Amino acid sequence: MPHDIAIKVENLTKIYKLYDSPQDRLKESLHPLRKKYHNDFYALNDVSFEIKKGETVGIIGKNGCGKSTLLKVITGVLTPNSGTTVVDGKISALLELGAGFNPDMTGVENVYFNGTLLGYSKAQMDERYDNILSFADIGQFVHQPVKTYSSGMFVRLAFAVAINVDPDILIIDEALSVGDEAFQRKCFSRIADFQQKGKTILFVSHSATSIIELCDKALLFDQGELLLEGAPKPIVSRYQKLVYTPAHKLDSLREELRSLAASIKENRHAADDEASAHPTGDSVARLPSGPKLTAVYDPYLIPQSTVVYESQGATITNPHITSLAGEKVNILIRGAEYVYTYTVDFEADAQNVRFGMLIKTVSGFELGGMVSHPTTKAIDFMPQGTTKKVVFSFKCVLLPGTYFLNAGVVGTLGDSETYLHRLIDTVMFRVQPEEHLMVTGTVDLSTGSQTTSSQLTERSSR
Repeated sequence: MPHDIAIKVENLTKIYKLYDSPQDRLKESLHPLRKKYHNDFYALNDVSFEIKKGETVGIIGKNGCGKSTLLKVITGVLTPNSGTTVVDGKISALLELGAGFNPDMTGVENVYFNGTLLGYSKAQMDERYDNILSFADIGQFVHQPVKTYSSGMFVRLAFAVAINVDPDILIIDEALSVGDEAFQRKCFSRIADFQQKGKTILFVSHSATSIIELCDKALLFDQGELLLEGAPKPIVSRYQKLVYTPAHKLDSLREELRSLAASIKENRHAADDEASAHPTGDSVARLPSGPKLTAVYDPYLIPQSTVVYESQGATITNPHITSLAGEKVNILIRGAEYVYTYTVDFEADAQNVRFGMLIKTVSGFELGGMVSHPTTKAIDFMPQGTTKKVVFSFKCVLLPGTYFLNAGVVGTLGDSETYLHRLIDTVMFRVQPEEHLMVTGTVDLSTGSQTTSSQLTERSSR
């Protein structure tokens, strides 16, 4: 294995035998002709990828897609049916609650027990003991059996052990989601410290924001298959599309993602284009100069990470930003007011309808958004053939940089609210740089509170 690779997975397959009843398992074991009474369930199906040393890689996918199984194979908890996994470095893993801990032992005993499993002597764990207890911060509960712990206390102790044994590779399986916010921030701060030290991190989460903010790349799993890998932002966008795609269209979407993965593998430049979310040099050159800034429209400022959801009775068209005078713009001025608008055509009757918008950074961090109606006051009924023009007014309190806009319409299908249509990264805009700017960060706190409003206007049915 190349010296710069921390984890290499090749053609990994893990199959479970599923029986309709315990009697079928017995029949199969006793049948003289070895008749099959089970169905094969592919928890992992021919999975291959590499993780470089120092990378932080996110794994995302729906429940049951094989994420946890993969981590258990990598850590040696499970044995695959076929394929290989090679790991270069010492692993510390925080898997699901209960993994690696004896519930009848106290917290202190489990600290040393985990240390032994990781190959540390008692003397080495003695050196780390105070740091572990300080980070876990569970007080006298550390002397009680862990079966009496809440899930939050359990995670505190497990994470404290995992990060204080100085691993080369840290693996985290969604466990941090059960901790309180203050402890989660503490954990993410320590993860950032690991990244600065060049450690390799494998991170499973359903949090799109965490994947985008923390990771160098992401792996999208579905039904035991690695569908796509690449930069976190476009991968997360396609995961979200996968979640909201109607069941009868999932197979075609999976095939679309497989084709995309194949084209990226054939031409690595396609991956760079897919992940890129920066304007070209031509766009930057068109920025107006001088002390007098003017909002303008740059036709070359086009997002390359747009994802369009499947329509479920509505279609969004023509999303764009205008000045208050109605001029189309996408290079904005800090502190000025603008209008974000789009049109929605309803091809079917819709109930409990609401419209929304969301502004994100280049990394995918969700800065803020707005909806047309609160949940309790949604539009009761929208008849087929209706066309709505949706208008959101906002004050640009963003500092110079590049940003993206989403557009979405939700309604009730069955018993739950879902997207009738959604466009991710559909509009790209920039806030112009200024001389002598004295505010920092992403949001300009000196301009006062953000003012927003929403408006709906109806046009005649087509």
